[in-house]
Amino acid sequence: MVLGFWDIMVPIVGAPMSGGPGSPALAAAVSNAGGLGFVPGGYLSADQFADDVAAARAATTGPLGVNLLVPQPSVADWVQLNYYAYELEGIADHYQVAVGQPEHGDDDDWERKLDVVSDLRPELVSFTFGVPSPDVIRRLGALGLLVMVTVTSAYEAGVAVAAGADSLVVQGPDAGGHRATFAPDMEPGTESLHQLIDKIHRSHRDVPIIAAGGLGTAEDVEGVLRRGAVAAQVGTALLLSDEANTTTAQRTAMKNQLFGKTIVTRAFSGRYARGLENEFIRLFDNVAPLGYPEVNQMTLPIREAATAWEDPNGMNLWAGTAFHEAQTGPVADIVATLAAGAN
Repeated sequence: MVLGFWDIMVPIVGAPMSGGPGSPALAAAVSNAGGLGFVPGGYLSADQFADDVAAARAATTGPLGVNLLVPQPSVADWVQLNYYAYELEGIADHYQVAVGQPEHGDDDDWERKLDVVSDLRPELVSFTFGVPSPDVIRRLGALGLLVMVTVTSAYEAGVAVAAGADSLVVQGPDAGGHRATFAPDMEPGTESLHQLIDKIHRSHRDVPIIAAGGLGTAEDVEGVLRRGAVAAQVGTALLLSDEANTTTAQRTAMKNQLFGKTIVTRAFSGRYARGLENEFIRLFDNVAPLGYPEVNQMTLPIREAATAWEDPNGMNLWAGTAFHEAQTGPVADIVATLAAGAN
């Protein structure tokens, strides 16, 4: 099957899940299963990112994508950040850590990671949280790389296409993890994934669309393909796979009725994201300010300690609304099941 930019056997794209689950083994396994795997670059040093890309490349002969987080101006209010730090002290004491200190001007090693992409030259590079400048897209295109941009609205799609994006990942509101909105303080949209596909497809018929968000079954995948998407991007559906680097606590929580629903919150990172509702969200969702990556840095020691303690109530459990459909086992089996209805 052709995604408009690359030949793959099945129309399944692995979501680039930064911060843990998105391992090189997971990316390679999706590509080996006939789909397109992605290595996430977020929250890593440039050196670690390069090592991960190399590890994934060594494990597959299929096409490989990488993902970068586009840096944005901070919207943090430092008075609100100080207040939130005070609110977090109690739970930080519980986990025997200190509240993290936000860093000024953290751009997630943007320029060095662009150099890594240029040096290692995966087949595709996708961007989240915004669109890179046309100069960056032209630079990557001149090296033979194809550029994907994740969008959450028809407006963002227009901006991405105008900048030179070769394809679009259209993220619906049911997606797990961070909303990919270009504006970090933007309220989550309410248009369904199907509505977004229809609207964007009408305006950009020649641009391949990869649908993302709440896709957990073969019927879900078939539904977005019928609406004009060339592939389905899945993340939550792979969280329980053998190859995913999902924490033990999250694997357990996803099968526990005490964590029976997802919620969109900014409590962990200062940016809207969907995950399983837990005690941290119930305590801090109403007091957490906007401010990414500052809030993300503040809660990091707490989340790391909770992970080490295998305590799902102190860490982010990013997951989409279809988390109940997630299956255990090898990625190859999960991808085959999801693609069963595709023509």
